[in-house]
Parts: sequence; C-alpha cells; structure tokens
Amino acid sequence: MNTKTKRIIWCFLGVIIIGLGCALFKQSACGNDAFTALNITISEKTGISLGTVTVLMNCIYLIFPLIWGRKYINIGTILNGVLLGYIVDFFFKLINGAFGDPSSLVTRLLWLVPAVIVISLGISLYQTADLGVGPYDYLALGLRDHLHFPYFACRIFTDSCCAFAAWIMGGLIGIGTLLCALCLGPFTQFFDKAVSFKVMPEQAK
Repeated sequence: MNTKTKRIIWCFLGVIIIGLGCALFKQSACGNDAFTALNITISEKTGISLGTVTVLMNCIYLIFPLIWGRKYINIGTILNGVLLGYIVDFFFKLINGAFGDPSSLVTRLLWLVPAVIVISLGISLYQTADLGVGPYDYLALGLRDHLHFPYFACRIFTDSCCAFAAWIMGGLIGIGTLLCALCLGPFTQFFDKAVSFKVMPEQAK
C-alpha cells in the first residue's frame, strides 16, 4: 500500500471517529463543540437533518478557503465537509436507540469521558494524515494567516462566534462545549504520539 492511499484511509477513519465522538457529546446532552452545537441548533429549529445542515454550512464556509486558502483544500476537506454530519446522525441514532436519553446528571457527565477521548483520537488521525482541513477549521487558519494573530486566539474567536450563535438561537451550550475548548488540544497531542505517528510514521515531524 502506497503512502498516499494509507493516508486517505486513516483520514477517512479519522472522520468516522470524529463523527462518533460528536454523537457521544450529543448523547450526553451537555453540549457539543461549538461548530456541531450550531449545526444541531439549526437542525432542530428547521427540521432539516443534521447531516444536511452540516453540508450546507460547510458549503458556506468553503467559500473562504476557495478564495484565500486553496492550499488547505484536499480530499480531507471533502470527506469532512460532506460526510461528518451524516456520520454523527448515524451514530447518534444507534447510541440513543440503544441507551435512550440520559436519566440523570451523573449519567450525562459519564458520556463526556468517552466523547472527549474518541473525538480527540479522530482529530489526531485526521490531522496527521495531512490531506486538507475541514471548511470550518479553515476559518481560524485563515484569520491567522491573513491577520497574523495567534492561531489559538483565532480559534477561540471562531468557536465563540459559533457558540454565541447557537446560544442566541436557543441551542444547548454547556460543559461539553467547555471541555472541547479545554481538552481537545492536549488529548489530540497525546494521540499524535501514542497512535497517529505510529500508524503514519512518515507524517511524524
């Protein structure tokens, strides 16, 4: 198997695992990452499926890298932009169908543990494959590249805008959203070394 094919496979697997992680966050009913939280809110308000809403929102976000950041567009951009929302929908229906809605705060909080771990692993595999970034993820990168602000500050800004939009529309912003902001970076870095650089050693830097 050549290196490019291997990277595509791991990128695709990363998107699937990210979708599972987002579904676990949704099952917790404690809030998702800001991007997914906004999409869930729009889906609930319009009756359009989360998968379709995610595709439509990513089509809007894709305008920005098409104009200012084409180097960030690759097959991973398409996999993320088109498939992620439908994967979240699929896994959430399976999980919620099997376990039902969480019956207590403790149960809801317990769902957050695997959610953080799973989504961080998916992000690590997806990013290490280095086959483009998701349309939404480009927004922070584009701000960094063109305004020369630190990436961390740009990501906080874009996530805050999404979270505020979800909140103003009556969406769920909770401890899960906060955990995403605080924990995904460190956990993703852990999985880079523990998993991703081992299955894709040619991508280790």
